[in-house]
Amino acid sequence: MATTDAPAGNSRRWAALFFIGLAQLMIVLDGTVVNIALPSLQRDLGISDGDRQWIITAYTLAFGGLLLLGGRIADYTGRKRTFLVALLGFAAASALGGAASGFETLLIARALQGAFGALLGPSALSLLTVMFTRPAERAKAFGIWGGISAAGGAIGLLAGGALTEYLDWRWCLYINIPIALLAAVGGYAMLAESRHEGRVRFDVPGVLLVTGGLVAIVYGTGRAESEGWDAPLVVGLLAAGTVLLAAFAVVESRVRQPLLPPRVIADRTRGAAYLAVGLTGLGMFGAFLFMTYYMQVVKGYSPVRTGVAFLPMVTAVLVSAGGLSARLLPKVPPRALIVPGMLTGASGMLWMLTLDPGTGYARGVLVAGVLFGLGAGLILPVAMNYATHGVDPGDSGVASASVNTAQQIGSSIGLALLNTIATSATADYLASHGGNPALAKQALVEGFGTASAWAAGILAAGALIVAALMNAPRPQEQTIEDAPSADPLPAHS
Repeated sequence: MATTDAPAGNSRRWAALFFIGLAQLMIVLDGTVVNIALPSLQRDLGISDGDRQWIITAYTLAFGGLLLLGGRIADYTGRKRTFLVALLGFAAASALGGAASGFETLLIARALQGAFGALLGPSALSLLTVMFTRPAERAKAFGIWGGISAAGGAIGLLAGGALTEYLDWRWCLYINIPIALLAAVGGYAMLAESRHEGRVRFDVPGVLLVTGGLVAIVYGTGRAESEGWDAPLVVGLLAAGTVLLAAFAVVESRVRQPLLPPRVIADRTRGAAYLAVGLTGLGMFGAFLFMTYYMQVVKGYSPVRTGVAFLPMVTAVLVSAGGLSARLLPKVPPRALIVPGMLTGASGMLWMLTLDPGTGYARGVLVAGVLFGLGAGLILPVAMNYATHGVDPGDSGVASASVNTAQQIGSSIGLALLNTIATSATADYLASHGGNPALAKQALVEGFGTASAWAAGILAAGALIVAALMNAPRPQEQTIEDAPSADPLPAHS
């Protein structure tokens, strides 16, 4: 039986990380690649303007609502098994969506993608958590993971633009099939099973309450974009979601085998990590939204050129996550990286205030993108690492689901909130200038700048909260040298 310190064991862990990273890339990529294809598929399938939102909403509702359940399924039934089933299910759902001949079939496929994604995300992250336990290795692994998570959205924009422009919108769904199959084959060969020991008993009341609450909040924030935050439907959904989640918290403190044990989120460091991931999701998706619209609508870039323009931001993420974070995390407290990362991301959002319709790429979007990329690369690897750090091995799936949920909720609320702020500021600017259509592009830029300033303020406030709340010390050197490293890989002589 191979020991965990053997070179072969180490090499197999890193090979396994490659296939787990492919699965994560597919999940993140799918969040943006379909957005680029939306106008084309809407025309091709004859989908109305009122129904097109459901192509995105069906995925986000299923994904966000089922994440915690997916994490617990991974804990109880086996993380490798859940990972492989989710990959094959995601591939099948993508094939169904790519072959769809009508709105209803595509809607079902997108909901299935979201459901299998809710199984895949937590199982992938929990496998990473139990594979790498030594701080130095764990920092490097989460640096790679965080780089994938932060850069995947921009890669999705590039891939979506290229596939839509040169092939067909259906390839934005078909592209998932080879990725999923490659990850499944590699995962089957490289990973061994790990699961929660003991009798399986699902917390059914908890499942119903948290799924209902998350679905209500995600759907409510999505409707706020079109109907406004004060619309009765939006207010009702958000209120219902809050009540259901409050009831979920009460239930979890009283049942014997809770879906989400309070000990997982009560830890100050993990709580601060969830907050950092959620707020980064808020700002990140806001940055993608505003930069994409600025380049395509204001500057007239094609979808492919827009994707290429995001490449420096992707590079900044990879340098920051794989270089700075991975090297510094074993040596400094986590807030020493997360707080500067949030402030750097906030400065990137503030740079959006310098843009106008005539601003060149190098002085405008390039600077904002690089700043935000550097910030995201400092935040996500560290926050995802400490969101699952020190958790009981039997709870690693649900802890991983919790950080995915924080990102999903942050992204959903952020998109709705920032888009509402931007459109209101644009309307106000036009109204104050007599509705002059010649100022339409300037009005859009004013709206983007106003919303970006709000995002910067939220990130800066989050940095202060994380600085006060996250009290984890610098990792101990002896832990790096002496701590055992879990090896959920097949043993070979």
